[in-house]
Amino acid sequence: MKDAPLTLYVVDDDEALRRSLLLLLFSQGLAVQAFESGEAFLDAVDLRQPGCVILDLRMGAMSGLAVFDHLRSQHSPLVTLFLSGHGDIPTALEAVRRGAYDWVTKPDTQQLLDKLPAAIAEARARGQALRLWQELTAREREVARLVGLGQPNKEIARVLVPPCGPRSVETHRANIFNKLQCANDNELGRWLAAHPWLA
Repeated sequence: MKDAPLTLYVVDDDEALRRSLLLLLFSQGLAVQAFESGEAFLDAVDLRQPGCVILDLRMGAMSGLAVFDHLRSQHSPLVTLFLSGHGDIPTALEAVRRGAYDWVTKPDTQQLLDKLPAAIAEARARGQALRLWQELTAREREVARLVGLGQPNKEIARVLVPPCGPRSVETHRANIFNKLQCANDNELGRWLAAHPWLA
């Protein structure tokens, strides 16, 4: 399946900075949309689609951290690069610890250009993971989460609703490994840990 075009989103309430980032990113041949507030961004964008959001930490009504927390609560695959003033560096580091991809000191546009390729590559990897996950049935996703937690087939069969037999779980497990391209339980556990937004 061909990769869908990957969109970058710039979310910043500083109009001059927003415009300059748009021009910079357009000049790199990237598909970009800009928003003046976190609320406008969340209202307009499909949060289940992979992409990359360049998000200002400090904005008016809704802060960048509040937007990021909303993305996390929705299990969004969007990769987040924070724009941070020098005084906000500790906050930016904390955001990275909580799952943001990285942060850039504004207005350092070269730093942004240096970090974007890896962020875009991560967004494409998340898109691929999402496509693989969507190939699983709802029951296979349930089983995958339990296998990833190290549960044996008998226990998985017991806790599923509706319950099923261990042989059915074994069939689901084989299908999951095939669809997610994992060789064993450990690989599946690592795959799920690498993509917590799928949970």
